[in-house]
Amino acid sequence: MYIQGDLNSAQDPTFEHRSDLRLLALVFIFIASFACNSAVPDDSQRSSSNDRTVDVERTVPLDNNYEDTRPLIVFLGDSVTFGLGLPPHEAYPSIIQELIDGAGYGYKVHNASVSGDTTAGGLRRLSWVLDGDIHVDDIHVMVIALGANDGLRGLSIVEMQENLSSIIEQAQSKDILVLLTGMEAPPNLGSLYANDFRIVFRDLAEEYDVTLLPFLLEGVAGNVELNQADGIHPNTKGAQMIAEMVWLTLKPMLRMDSPR
Repeated sequence: MYIQGDLNSAQDPTFEHRSDLRLLALVFIFIASFACNSAVPDDSQRSSSNDRTVDVERTVPLDNNYEDTRPLIVFLGDSVTFGLGLPPHEAYPSIIQELIDGAGYGYKVHNASVSGDTTAGGLRRLSWVLDGDIHVDDIHVMVIALGANDGLRGLSIVEMQENLSSIIEQAQSKDILVLLTGMEAPPNLGSLYANDFRIVFRDLAEEYDVTLLPFLLEGVAGNVELNQADGIHPNTKGAQMIAEMVWLTLKPMLRMDSPR
């Protein structure tokens, strides 16, 4: 298992201070969530016409005879990864495509994220993601960026862990590498819930030996300069910061000799 960041952060004298800042940021996020939660329906209530996915093809030439054979990096996430409130090219997976191209790697990003998704919603959609308009054999990495809506709604941590386990197992059964991104629960649900919620991601990374980014919104959550007016979703600067952080974790998982 590879974990971005310090494995011994619990012994870092600044860790407690950073945790306090996270809690303050999450309080702000939770309060702001009420303002937009009604505009983000549960995945079970959305019609398929609203389930937009963004296929990032920023470097494919306009040639009808061109066959894109690049292996895929699939992002399975919620509104943050979907890029709610941003043009598709400013969502952080799109920025990662630019970083991939700039570094000379031959990979194509496919953003299969849906606003409002929970881990249960992601699991229900997984077969469609794997067997839909992309070929499962073409997927090299799956970035799982789910859990924020489970925490905001105070859903069962046990069920969240089971859902994420199933997603990881299905990906690994098809020889897909997994990058798991962690999330934090709002502190108003209690320190026990918040701590158990946080531990799920580390436990899963250890159990399945997958790469872990402990907190997807590190440095972005609660920062008014990096978020949109709703206080939840990253703005252009915030998305850029997330992309650069995810890229540092993703890059070691890629092969330079992939077809371009």
